[in-house]
Amino acid sequence: MKGRSPLAALLLIFSPFWAGALNISSDWYSQTVDYLAELYGVDENAGLTSFRSLYVPMGGRAEAMGTAFSSVADDPSFIEWNPAGSATMKRSELSFYHNNWIASTKVEGAVYTKRFGDMGIALGGKWLYVDFTEYDQYGDRASKGYYSETIAVANLSYNFFRGYYFDGISLGANAKMGFRAVPDYSNDAGYVDPSSGDSQSAFAVMLDAGLLTRFNILKFYHAKERNAAFSAVLRNVGPAPLGDPLPTVATMGVSYHPIRPIVMSFDYSFPLNLVDPTLSEAQYWATGLSVAVTPFIDMQGGLMVRGSNPRISIGSKLLVAGIDLNVNYTLDLTTSLQPLNRVSLSARFNFGDDGRAVKAARVEELYLTGLDEYANGNTEEAARLWTAALKLDPGFDPARESLAAIDRSLQLVRRMDEIQKLE
Repeated sequence: MKGRSPLAALLLIFSPFWAGALNISSDWYSQTVDYLAELYGVDENAGLTSFRSLYVPMGGRAEAMGTAFSSVADDPSFIEWNPAGSATMKRSELSFYHNNWIASTKVEGAVYTKRFGDMGIALGGKWLYVDFTEYDQYGDRASKGYYSETIAVANLSYNFFRGYYFDGISLGANAKMGFRAVPDYSNDAGYVDPSSGDSQSAFAVMLDAGLLTRFNILKFYHAKERNAAFSAVLRNVGPAPLGDPLPTVATMGVSYHPIRPIVMSFDYSFPLNLVDPTLSEAQYWATGLSVAVTPFIDMQGGLMVRGSNPRISIGSKLLVAGIDLNVNYTLDLTTSLQPLNRVSLSARFNFGDDGRAVKAARVEELYLTGLDEYANGNTEEAARLWTAALKLDPGFDPARESLAAIDRSLQLVRRMDEIQKLE
């Protein structure tokens, strides 16, 4: 990277972006692209992998944060960026996505996720499609159809070692299937070959694996939730369809809440060509910001830089009657040099937390009542209450520690009685 860090590009892009309130000019953008081309150079290995739709986000908050979402992973978008996210989801949710991508390319997606204690599951998929029309030498339409790529995903994750003081380490995996459908096209003689599309269509199987852990660091506010997270993800590992490698990517990410309404995130990614590692694409990075303006309005912004291509996004989330609506705008060199040239929409439906919040409140109540009983000398009643709290939540460490304290005090009393008997 010629001795320069991503911070220079980050400052260059975000300063006029926020200060200008989206008044981005084509001249400014082209100058930024030229600067990044000098900073990072041209990636000669770009575009050598198949099923490129795996790089295209469905939309939602993850896209608005520049896809720097592997360590955030707190809504159904996790299924694209970190499969470990389902084990820590607070609610069961169903999400729908629509993304206007390049030119007439569209992406439709849906995800359903549910949690059972420390285990999370999800099912999802997306469909990328674009009109395909071929004209012959006379200008007549020779072939028409859709080029499409369909990805289906089944997710499973589990949160290990969860307790009161530690949120645990969530490990997850996605099993994915992809199908690429290519319409028939003309041969060298100018006639549509009825088998040409089938020869280029392909089926792919692949796996994702992810790790996610949350913790407290430099926390300047009081809340039970942790204010920082770390993630490690390996995506799209599988055999090469028709000999073309899949877009395998390894990502490491961090996120941080300096104060409760603000989330900052950063992902660094390492593309891997599993057919020929020497042809792997250049590393790239993304950063994102989310700000809760009110309890029902969030604003997000993001930046992803791959080579000389900066992708800048901004989005907003509105909570209406339990439905999260997200609208994103993205400026991308792969389309045109006009600002706000792409839009994506998403809707998330909240199906509740299966009583987890009520149970957590009950556990807290049992514990606090036990403290009162213990302070009043009612040790047996305190032990009963704390045992009931642990039965509801085995990971509630304060109740376990309090029971251990009672046990130690009883042992001390028994020891004192033994000493008195010996005397």
